[in-house]
Amino acid sequence: MKITSIIAIYALFWVMSAFLMLPLGVKTPHETGETLVPGQADSAPGNFQPRRLAIRATILSAILFALYYANYVNGWVGIESLDISRWMRH
Repeated sequence: MKITSIIAIYALFWVMSAFLMLPLGVKTPHETGETLVPGQADSAPGNFQPRRLAIRATILSAILFALYYANYVNGWVGIESLDISRWMRH
């Protein structure tokens, strides 16, 4: 696998991980005791911490990419494993 492919696939894993981690640990202003700014949504985060989000996303994406790369090298799950037409035969 080329280094450009590794970087691109890892970046995809990172973005997906960031979206997965986005709602974790976030509290609304009502939960933190803050007052709402006029026009602010009730569900807006009151304690958003982008550094913590980036760290969590980096750790999760590294784990997921390691599993992906191990599968790529060892061939545990391939296209032939995902062929559902063989299960539909009578």
